[in-house]
Amino acid sequence: MTLQIATEVSDTLASGGAVVALESTIFSHLGLPSPSNHTALTECIAAIRAAGAVPAITAVIDGVARVGLDESEHERILGPARKVGEREVALAIAQRWDVGATTVSASLLLAARAGIGVFATGGIGGVHRDVHLHGDISADLGALASHPVVTVCAGAKSFLDLPRTLEHLEMLGVPVIGVACDEFPAFTVHSSGLPIPARVESVEQLASVVRAHRELGRSGGILTCVPVPIADSLDKAMIDAVIEDALRAATKAKIEGPKVTPFVLGAIADATKGTSVVANLSLARNNARVAAELSVQLSR
Repeated sequence: MTLQIATEVSDTLASGGAVVALESTIFSHLGLPSPSNHTALTECIAAIRAAGAVPAITAVIDGVARVGLDESEHERILGPARKVGEREVALAIAQRWDVGATTVSASLLLAARAGIGVFATGGIGGVHRDVHLHGDISADLGALASHPVVTVCAGAKSFLDLPRTLEHLEMLGVPVIGVACDEFPAFTVHSSGLPIPARVESVEQLASVVRAHRELGRSGGILTCVPVPIADSLDKAMIDAVIEDALRAATKAKIEGPKVTPFVLGAIADATKGTSVVANLSLARNNARVAAELSVQLSR
């Protein structure tokens, strides 16, 4: 067996109920530090269930791609794990990795295969700065275009090249929609200052767009942007300065590719004395809630 769907998830899907997929990277040691990763897991699950949906955490456990985990299995993903993007899923299965923490791209693949139409995450990956030098573009963007899943997020990581990320999404034909916001969120920062192509005022209006998208036979997904709650948002000028310092340090230390993201996030957490973790928890919880409300609307 290469894909195992939890009974609660499969039963809910079979009955037309609401399900929200979740990645597992944020909950592992690759994401939030302990014990904040456990807090994020607990709060995201609670937010989804409170809205009337079923959570479906994606991961690779003992060489099996999983969609939905039992509570007794949560400890497996809270500890050390190997990062699994979409391109590594088959490898993790064939080589029977103990614990593979799924990124956005891998989660979209597994959600689509399971028949789940809504996915919640923190902030997506995107086009990295100085892309003309190294060509570093996150697989998240291609996955958004390839899989018929709505991704609810707080925009993209703030240390990315956000204008080019939006341009790349346009090139791929991925609709980008703000829920009650006109500007692209920058993860732990409420707004990047960049205009979003489209806006809806409510989850109900968003559900109408999703239905029309699907009725047109579109095979790709939709990126839905929900800013971090303003009370928990970090100051943009301060974060921009921290990011510049962290990127210079990463270059000096010859840190490249997938190692850049955890390095910069760690630098931000250190510089903000933990307030970035508070913002991360807030946006993850908020995104899970909105995703669940959307899934409930679509199931009606």
